[in-house]
Amino acid sequence: MQGGKRFMDKQSLDTNHAIKISERIWWVGHYIEGDPFQCHTYLIENGDQSVLFDPGSKLTFNYTLGKIEEVTPFSNIRYFVCHHQDPDITAAMGLIDQMVNRDDVLLVTHWRAAALLKHYDLKNIPFWQVEEHDWKLELDDRTLRFIFTPYMHFPGAFCTFDEKSGIMFSSDIFGGFTEEWSLYAKDESHFEAIKPFHEHYMPSREIMQHGLSRMREYPIRMIAPQHGSIIPETLVDFMFDRLAGLDCGLYLMVKEDTDIKHLVAMNQMLRESMEAMMLYRDFSDIAHYLLSAVQKILPIKALSFMVKDDGQMLLLAPDNFYHGAIIDISPDFQEIFSCDQHTWQEKHSTHYKNIAAPSCEEVQLVMPLFSAENKICRAAVVMHMEAETTISAEIDALFSRLMEPLLTAVEREIIFRSMEEDRDVIYERSIRDPLTGLFTRLYMKDTVSRMLELHDREINSSVSIVMFDVDHFKHVNDTYGHMTGDEVLKKVSSVILTECRTTDIPVRFGGEEFLTFIASSRPGCGKGFAERVREKVGMLCFNANDQNFSVTISAGIAAHAQNEPLQELIHRVDIALYAAKESGRNRVCIAPDV
Repeated sequence: MQGGKRFMDKQSLDTNHAIKISERIWWVGHYIEGDPFQCHTYLIENGDQSVLFDPGSKLTFNYTLGKIEEVTPFSNIRYFVCHHQDPDITAAMGLIDQMVNRDDVLLVTHWRAAALLKHYDLKNIPFWQVEEHDWKLELDDRTLRFIFTPYMHFPGAFCTFDEKSGIMFSSDIFGGFTEEWSLYAKDESHFEAIKPFHEHYMPSREIMQHGLSRMREYPIRMIAPQHGSIIPETLVDFMFDRLAGLDCGLYLMVKEDTDIKHLVAMNQMLRESMEAMMLYRDFSDIAHYLLSAVQKILPIKALSFMVKDDGQMLLLAPDNFYHGAIIDISPDFQEIFSCDQHTWQEKHSTHYKNIAAPSCEEVQLVMPLFSAENKICRAAVVMHMEAETTISAEIDALFSRLMEPLLTAVEREIIFRSMEEDRDVIYERSIRDPLTGLFTRLYMKDTVSRMLELHDREINSSVSIVMFDVDHFKHVNDTYGHMTGDEVLKKVSSVILTECRTTDIPVRFGGEEFLTFIASSRPGCGKGFAERVREKVGMLCFNANDQNFSVTISAGIAAHAQNEPLQELIHRVDIALYAAKESGRNRVCIAPDV
């Protein structure tokens, strides 16, 4: 096999012998049956200047020694590179120290590792510290570059890049837990073995990204880690990208539970929850993805949210599609919402409270969300459980990390709801005449044009237009004043609105003139509407200057002809209205069909 260009599993490779991974570069480790934490040793064959990377532990060194001898005499190794001091990769140095028979052998490492490796009491192998040699080792046919990756996983950690082969001997970075081990990573799924190893082993995402950025300065064609599987060139970029986005420092979540699989699941739940709250605008999407994330660690069937808003209790729940509904609050929840954070911490040792649902058939875990400013309970997350469950200290700690971003998401939803309500009010004001509450002419032009376009395409429907005019309105203004005139217009408009259906479009056309557009499947429906409005307006009673008076209206009706422009339709109904006035007022006239 040359350069790892073909992926082979351990059944395809004889791991009892040295395996060539590139020109004059060999894997000389030892496969331990059933061990998910495989450790690898690599050899650069370079005559009497050969290099051995991370020689291994006392458990495996005899096997490694045999494989080295298959390639080159052990005495040809001059440089023993120890990327760090852990015994699984350096304990063999005590045995090696007793074997060397040349005086130029060197142990290549960082000073921070040397400070611990000296406790092996090496008598024959001196230290060669990378930071004292410009972070490189010149061999006769290649240069080894040492890349400082501090705190991955210890302060003096470093990797080695071979310029000739393009192999990055990556130390712990890109290592993995491999239950079904193969020397080469077969495909992208190998990242699932890498992920838990780094989540608990590396201190933080920032440290991870710093180390990876240093490594990416080099043209890497293969990654040879100490643990897990070798990563061929086709997977290098993918593994770098995925690892850069990984959250680390998993044991920071630990109080009692040190089970890595469980901690990984909780960390994934936390990451997915955070991502949902950052990425999604619609609160129902946030709730859906949050539920999916929490279900990975708890037997939960639904999530709902209670929010205290302007003295009312708003419930955002699956039943109302998280649109919100005003509810009465139960005594249990009144206690929670009357509690500040300090009082809660004095009463409870956890971030949640168990509450039995009224039906007594459901267990609810309720987590209050306290405002960062005044520490009062602003909202609460209600987790509807499938069954009773024990909440570990780790999950409770995870709840505490979710409280602030969850409250932010809930408050953002309340702000959006308020903005939408304000926008609706502003929009209504922009399309409604402030005196009468009828639509404006500007709104009419846009909306009615669409209504007529639909009628043009549908021959079995009808659109009628009714134009009203208050009879002798100038006399009302001149006799009783403009304020009384406005009162007349408001009451006449109120009658029109009362008689309109939700699909009708009533418009203040100008002054004392009103239009109503009526879409129907029945021709002539405008006549009945106009007569009802005329009769009810005639029944109105007004009082001004200690005088009672009434008003009448006249109306014209026209039926829209298909493909007739709006202006022509208005012109025809205006003629019909004029006819009603000329014939005595307080009556309805119908324009002839086109």
